[in-house]
Amino acid sequence: MNPVIFDYTAIDPQSGGEIHGQETAADANAAATALRGRGLVPVAVTPAAVERHPEEVLAESKRRSSWIRRRAVGPRELRTFTRQLATLVKAGVPLARALHVIGVHDAHQGVRRLADELRIGIESGGTLSEGLRRRGEVFDDTYVAMVTAGETGGVLSDILSRQALVLEKHERVRGRLRTALAYPAVVLVVAALIVAVLVTVVVPKFALIYGGLLRGQPLPTLTSGLLALSHFLRANVLLGVMLAAIAVWMGRRWRRTERGRRLFDRWQLGVPWLGDLLLKAAVARVAGLLGALLESGVPEMEALAIAEGASGNTRISAALAEVAMRLRRGEGIAGPLERTGVFPGLVAGMVRVGEETGALPEMFRRVAEAYDDEVDQAVAALAAVIEPMLIVGMALIVGIIVIALFLPMAGVLQHLQ
Repeated sequence: MNPVIFDYTAIDPQSGGEIHGQETAADANAAATALRGRGLVPVAVTPAAVERHPEEVLAESKRRSSWIRRRAVGPRELRTFTRQLATLVKAGVPLARALHVIGVHDAHQGVRRLADELRIGIESGGTLSEGLRRRGEVFDDTYVAMVTAGETGGVLSDILSRQALVLEKHERVRGRLRTALAYPAVVLVVAALIVAVLVTVVVPKFALIYGGLLRGQPLPTLTSGLLALSHFLRANVLLGVMLAAIAVWMGRRWRRTERGRRLFDRWQLGVPWLGDLLLKAAVARVAGLLGALLESGVPEMEALAIAEGASGNTRISAALAEVAMRLRRGEGIAGPLERTGVFPGLVAGMVRVGEETGALPEMFRRVAEAYDDEVDQAVAALAAVIEPMLIVGMALIVGIIVIALFLPMAGVLQHLQ
């Protein structure tokens, strides 16, 4: 039998103290006998936990199913993880120990697995930002950039706290948007089902009635169009679903191209209401990131490069790249920001004041706060507009179908009179 390592707790009769250690033996009885032979009184003898090398554990983690890992940690879990880590690090707990605590006590299995993987990477000599970058499906470029800046500037706890606030803010906005659009979404689904039933089930029955009553007489144009649409949908429903699926697939492929993403981002910013909302959200995100980075001691050029990659819109990224190029020439930030034509004039004005007073990080934070509030108001206003528009649109569509169905009846009644 191969020898086994046992953890033991024993009492030293001479000193009366408790002793902890390890003993190698064939089994627990043999280990206890060996302890007694050394004049100790065994209290507990248990097999030692087999510790694996960190690289071995990390390799096993990488072999797990990638699709499970991607879905294990969502925005809510990421927000909780960030807040927990920020609190522990701010309290002076070493980073590896903080991750160990989260890995043991967090209620979510995916978060525990994530914390263990990050801890193993740090104990193997890596940094937190390197571990986050390996889990790109959980941590976006902005998150990694913020943590990298915190590690470089020695203000990791502050950066994590700010990132937790950003994630909490985004979660609140998403929650408000979901709540505001829940009723309109239900109305839209119900309207689509009603129209589908009317067009594919009710309209064909009316067509049979018209064939018996009108006896070859021409139908009104609106009714003829509705019958043609009903016949087309019933005959080509499978083709329509296939074409829609192909269109969605091709659209996604096109959006992944550089030209497609650039055109789509430009189109997004030009859509009434939605474009204004997206621009305000991007300005708030970029300004908040720049404020946090500059306050952490990151140089302006590096901060602009990080914000460029985290803007989420190619048009805004191009504008920030232009600002960085002009800043390299010594032109400052406010003037180039205003000349891009992308950022609102208020942003350039507040940044100019910040440059003149030496309070640029503070001004960027105030811009972020102001536009965060505007995003909240815009979301509420957009939801308030969408709801009645959907109801009116549903009423118009159903009304047109009903009118088209009963127009021939009026002609029949006039003929009978």
